[in-house]
Amino acid sequence: MSDRLAVLTQYLLPKQALTALAGKAANAKWGNVTTKFIRWFVGKYQVNMDEAVNPDIGSYETFNAFFTRPLKVGARPIAVSDLICPVDGAISQFGPITQGQIFQAKGHEFSTTALIGGDSKAAAEYANGSFANIYLSPRDYHRIHMPCDGKLIRMVYIPGDLFSVNPTTARGVPNLFARNERLVCFFESANGNFVLTLVGATIVGSMATVWHGTINPPRPGKIRTWDYPDKNIVLKKGEEMGRFMLGSTVVLLFPQSDLRFNPAWKPAASVKLGEVMADFPAISN
Repeated sequence: MSDRLAVLTQYLLPKQALTALAGKAANAKWGNVTTKFIRWFVGKYQVNMDEAVNPDIGSYETFNAFFTRPLKVGARPIAVSDLICPVDGAISQFGPITQGQIFQAKGHEFSTTALIGGDSKAAAEYANGSFANIYLSPRDYHRIHMPCDGKLIRMVYIPGDLFSVNPTTARGVPNLFARNERLVCFFESANGNFVLTLVGATIVGSMATVWHGTINPPRPGKIRTWDYPDKNIVLKKGEEMGRFMLGSTVVLLFPQSDLRFNPAWKPAASVKLGEVMADFPAISN
């Protein structure tokens, strides 16, 4: 079966309604029903509860409380590198941005301008830079952390579709990451500006950041922008910056530089928060 045929049903499903329903269910306190579902989920996806601050499945009142569980201190050591991996997940794609185009999967690209909501001036800074797309599967830890020290400049919420973001869908749906609902966060850092984008997906009930709280719902159906030039919101490398309520993908953009990705990285490889993502040799040396 072709990838496009495999995702055909996603075009037909009422994804917005399913996502809203999933969000309500994930926040519901259903006692033993919630506990049984979490226990099933842990077994189905082989979730490692030994890493959690609270490994007691029966103590989680809602599925979201379990899904966004914090990890024990030291569970994800922070590597000595200029950029660390900000999440647990699997590498979708990474590499150079070519004239504003980002590689999604064989036969598919999407533009930096479309990803960040149509702001061509802001996108121009990344036209020949570097990118990394990392997919968070259901079994993964779903908090998102900083790849380096950064000062928040702007945040943009962009409404969109809610296709799944798994590898099959990435191969079958054109412009997937630039057509789904997303939250684009712009940062300044010692190594230059960068963008960290949280991409929504089917049944991702909401996304949140540590400085704002829950972004969605509501889903207003229009672009919303928050500017932070004078707020002095500074987050350190490895600090939490946000989280998904159910799994999705992050897309990182970096401007043109001598950035060198970890030579061990390859598409589909598993990665962990805190591992080496990339270095800037000219700066590091």
